[in-house]
Amino acid sequence: MKTSIKIFILATGLFGLSSCEKFLDVNDNPNAPINENLLLSAKLPAALISTVNQETGQMNQLAALWAGYWGTTSEATNQFFKEKTYNGVAIRGTRDGIQIWEGSYNTLLYYQLIKEQAQKEGALFYSGIAKIMQAWHFLHLVDLYNNVPFEEALLGTQFLTPKYENGKTVYEKSLQLITEGVNDIKSASSLDAPGKADVIFEGNRQLWAKFGNTLKLRALLRQSETGNDAYISAEIARINQEGSGFLGLGENAYAKPGYLNSKDKMNPFWEVNYRNAGGQTTNHISLRPTAYIIDQYTTLKDPRLATLYTSVNGTYKGVLFGNPNVDAQYSAANTSAFKGPVENGGKASGLFKSFDQPSVLLASFESLFIQAEAALRGWIPGVPKTFYEQGIAESFKYMEVAASNFAAYNQQSSVSLDAAPDKLKRIIEQKWLALNSISSLEAWSDYRRLGFPEIPNSLLAPSVTARPLRLMYPESERQTNAQQTGLQGNDEVTESKIWWDK
Repeated sequence: MKTSIKIFILATGLFGLSSCEKFLDVNDNPNAPINENLLLSAKLPAALISTVNQETGQMNQLAALWAGYWGTTSEATNQFFKEKTYNGVAIRGTRDGIQIWEGSYNTLLYYQLIKEQAQKEGALFYSGIAKIMQAWHFLHLVDLYNNVPFEEALLGTQFLTPKYENGKTVYEKSLQLITEGVNDIKSASSLDAPGKADVIFEGNRQLWAKFGNTLKLRALLRQSETGNDAYISAEIARINQEGSGFLGLGENAYAKPGYLNSKDKMNPFWEVNYRNAGGQTTNHISLRPTAYIIDQYTTLKDPRLATLYTSVNGTYKGVLFGNPNVDAQYSAANTSAFKGPVENGGKASGLFKSFDQPSVLLASFESLFIQAEAALRGWIPGVPKTFYEQGIAESFKYMEVAASNFAAYNQQSSVSLDAAPDKLKRIIEQKWLALNSISSLEAWSDYRRLGFPEIPNSLLAPSVTARPLRLMYPESERQTNAQQTGLQGNDEVTESKIWWDK
């Protein structure tokens, strides 16, 4: 693992500037001397944006393909080929691979710098946020790679080849980081609050506590099939003792840094997948919803369908994931594109609203579906049906569906939780529909954990039964920490499971 790395950060303090344009120019090395002169209020927003950009970019894109959301048109059969074929070697490549590992540890190191500076300055609010966000990244690293470096990973040149720890241990240590982070934030002086330097919650300590608890609950649900009941019960008790609860109606972890309508300064999900300074993006031309997700929305008479995609001669048409054939039926002209303001009379649509739309880190609807499952399992108080219906309603709100559509939709036997023969499966199915292209990693993780919804396999899968289960350790790590990666055993994408995937 490289200990001297580049990461996007602020060159100068954010809120001493008259324009947010300088905030989005983040190209300095945190290990350079200027780092010593940066205020915490300058470092924190850059670290948070680095997290959000990776979440809505690399991770979301990969998982959207593997969670059954995205495919490509016939004209784009060669695009995303390594993802369609589950080619772990290509994905891990240093040159043309997907740099999730490198980006995660880069950002983790920057949070470490923030944490260390905050502890020296007695700035508990900042150290608390840094700890919670470090846990966010470590949990994701385990979800993608299983065993990873933790204790020795962020100590600079002290450990040039940091030791790997098993995924279960990293999960437990990450939840402890969240506990410490929430305690730091709650203990912080009001003078310590980051205000607008916190581009997620603007220094709202109650929302940070709820966010931390929601992240914990999500991590505990990952373990639902492991038999780790005693640990789960103990952690639930700690959440209850803390007392802040979870993110609820209207409470969203959104990043709002002040995006600009210029190159590289727009909301990155918008700029990569919809429109950039030059017009329509390659992804918007080539990517399409899968026929499977179109069928699910259609069968349920789901009003989100019309806000998400364009129709083709009055109907909605998707593509087959991994289809190797150049077939006119699945061409760009004959399949539904993602809808945005250009296709929606200038109005916001389900996924694409404006160049400066907030970036989603963790939305209220995801939190509510998490609570619905936890309540169904008896882990937390509350009525599963209430959380479930609130999750659907919040998803409707996000996807620009009028609230008046909810009652008729929910009354259908195919939607109603009361009418469901398998209530857990129904919760996860609606959660999957809500997370569509927004938090795709969570949807893919639910699929690995529970096996539903029944997402069709890639037509280019190496075998009928082969499914992507994880990522391989990247070439950059194999080259610099070969002994440790060699000790981890088989890391083939379709063969080696994450510790919680039973």
